[in-house]
Amino acid sequence: MGAEVVVSSSEPRLQQLERALDDIGVTPSHKKILALILFGVLFDVFEQNAVGLVGPLLREYWGISATQIGFLNTLTFGAAAIGRLGSGYIADRYGRRTMLSINLMLFTLGALICALATNYSMLAAGRFIVGFGLGGEISIAVTMLAEFCSSRFRGVAVGAINVAGGGLGNMLAPAFGLAVFAFFPGPDSWRWLFGCLVLPAFFVLLYRRFIPETPRFLLSKGRVEEANRVLNILASGKLGKSSGGSAKRYLSEAVAGAHRAEKVRLREVFVGPLARRTVAVGIAVCMTYGAQISVLTLMPTILMAQGYTLSKSFVFTIVMQSGSLLGAITASYFGFRFPRKRVLTLGAIAACVIGLCFGFLSKSQPLILAFGAAFQFCVLLLNTSIWIYAPELYPTRVRAFGTAFILALGTLAGAAMPLVAGRVFDQYGIGGMFGMMAGMYAVFAIALTFAPETFGKPIDGPEAPGDTDTPTSGRSSTDVSASATS
Repeated sequence: MGAEVVVSSSEPRLQQLERALDDIGVTPSHKKILALILFGVLFDVFEQNAVGLVGPLLREYWGISATQIGFLNTLTFGAAAIGRLGSGYIADRYGRRTMLSINLMLFTLGALICALATNYSMLAAGRFIVGFGLGGEISIAVTMLAEFCSSRFRGVAVGAINVAGGGLGNMLAPAFGLAVFAFFPGPDSWRWLFGCLVLPAFFVLLYRRFIPETPRFLLSKGRVEEANRVLNILASGKLGKSSGGSAKRYLSEAVAGAHRAEKVRLREVFVGPLARRTVAVGIAVCMTYGAQISVLTLMPTILMAQGYTLSKSFVFTIVMQSGSLLGAITASYFGFRFPRKRVLTLGAIAACVIGLCFGFLSKSQPLILAFGAAFQFCVLLLNTSIWIYAPELYPTRVRAFGTAFILALGTLAGAAMPLVAGRVFDQYGIGGMFGMMAGMYAVFAIALTFAPETFGKPIDGPEAPGDTDTPTSGRSSTDVSASATS
């Protein structure tokens, strides 16, 4: 499976692009693009939490088992993994913008089927379709924001996705569920929850047409004039048409014969210098995604098993998810200031310790809330940092697919681990479940030792971490930090 990619043989043009993005900095255009993407991601995360929210109601009114509820989540995240891989391939071949509209249409269709489901099989089919849209939406959003921004602001922009999604979205999802159930009480209240998730997708679809293609993708295809046009849009601060005669030329004209068509195969991410980072970060993301989705899915069930009511378990979950928001915000800030591997390794150690505390020391409501919020802080700190890190590991020609593959591995872990975690909880209780989570984060920290540092480096060009295996040892961490913040 290969994509026809036009690769520049003139390295200075890539350097021109890096310099142009640095000179442009952050403009109102960047902020508008970020806002449009974040709005969509926010409701994507509401949809990811939907099964956990409606699970107790489905058990009560449909009489389905906890295993069947877990299987709905497995279907959703299994389809999301497939959707991410397909979206990554199409985005690397045809462009990032194309996939945004496709993913939104799939998301809307699936949510509508869930709202109208007359039986478990129809609901499962709807969740499968939802998964396709969810998976592609987030992986392409991560890739696009990484490519729109300079190396200095890349971490902040990509981290903001998880501020809106994993942080604010996970925190507000239980409140969203409570609001829907309050307005539409009764045995069909879960239908209204899915129905409300259809409307934001239509609203976002009206705005996505204003987001341009990324200049990095256009340059990788040899479309220099279009890349210049997008750079002018970013510089102008106005989305839509770029200025006419006053347009600035950021990238030099392509000299005849300076570009050649090269067959780039997507298996490139599994061989050569890229394979090691794919394996290392892939293992790490499986650990942290598996832990996050297991906790999100099972926390209301765990709390209700301890004697708390449905409403109180939702309130507890909201309080715990406040840690998610703080974790995502912290990761976004750290993405601007500190090396990726340092943040990820220290965060994994903290998650390991706090997970053990939650499992064995949570004997009262204050401790449950405190350790729960602290654990969610660590989880979102790590997941957001992974989102920042993944696009930096690959060159533009395979960035969308490489990023999508890593996130797809995490999604598959999110599909499988709630089943394992639920079984461990049934047999060994909360201590056994969170003891397993702590072990997963220990594996996370070990795996990352085999991945390269990318902080402060361009994501294309001779020093890009996706193009060479040159370590950062030639520059001290102080030098790297200075280059990122100067």
